[in-house]
Amino acid sequence: MTFRFEGLDIWKKVIEIGNRLLDIADRLREMKKYRFAEQLDSATLSISNNITEGADSFSDRDFANFLNYSRRSVFECANILSVLQYRNIIDNE
Repeated sequence: MTFRFEGLDIWKKVIEIGNRLLDIADRLREMKKYRFAEQLDSATLSISNNITEGADSFSDRDFANFLNYSRRSVFECANILSVLQYRNIIDNE
């Protein structure tokens, strides 16, 4: 069975980027930065989850709402990464 979201380029890109973010979360757990790791895991998965859920929508407007939720999770991830950089927990790489 193939799902509609699997054909979306944006979903494929989010899975690729999300994998890198989840790697950062794994490193945070190794550093015992559990809360940061948990937040990053949640926000990262929310990006692809909302695209996936929205892809099953019956209207373009409904799908656009889910894409907006996904976009908000992108900003949440960006904020988490900014805080981690500011605290010298991660670097720009």
